[in-house]
Amino acid sequence: MADTATQHLKAEHPVLDVIRNRWSPAIYSPQPVEPEKLLSILEAARWAPSSYNAQPWSFLVARKEEAEEFARMLSCLVPGNAAWAQHVPVLMISVAKLQFDNGNTNRHALHDTGIATGFLMLQAAELGILAHGMAGFDAAKARELYAIPESHEAVAAIGLGYPGDEQGAPEELRKRNQRRPRRTLEQFVFAGRWGQPLRLL
Repeated sequence: MADTATQHLKAEHPVLDVIRNRWSPAIYSPQPVEPEKLLSILEAARWAPSSYNAQPWSFLVARKEEAEEFARMLSCLVPGNAAWAQHVPVLMISVAKLQFDNGNTNRHALHDTGIATGFLMLQAAELGILAHGMAGFDAAKARELYAIPESHEAVAAIGLGYPGDEQGAPEELRKRNQRRPRRTLEQFVFAGRWGQPLRLL
């Protein structure tokens, strides 16, 4: 496994190891994700919190073993993402239901779908499997290919698999396969007014 996949960034304050160890590689092993682990990862999303317990998320899933389905989902990605994501064993597209069952707009649907995706990613990381979220995909094409109803919105694509070895990978891909620095708490935790760091910091 590449050094970049095993290095750890220093946490300013204690957090769970699975949170610190999670990252989004761009180089993946061809090793398939075991069905029981994939189901465990999806089960984690089921337990995420949501506004009024609406659970507005859905996930479209394509496994590499099902070549036609995998190619269909891969075709929704922009070329820059398809270049590396073609090697992942599992592709997903998260989808949010934009209304509550009573027809009212759920303005937290994207937020809650993001939480469910976060749960999914952390469960994956606990199992040694890493996920890479992608904004670079064609949501309109996904709607057409998968008959996503107008009441729903495709949110993001996700590549899922075991991290791979950088050796032999193209230089551009190796540059993308890096753990990136995190902002400090002072940069995003405020109190009193916008931009004023919390005094505890």
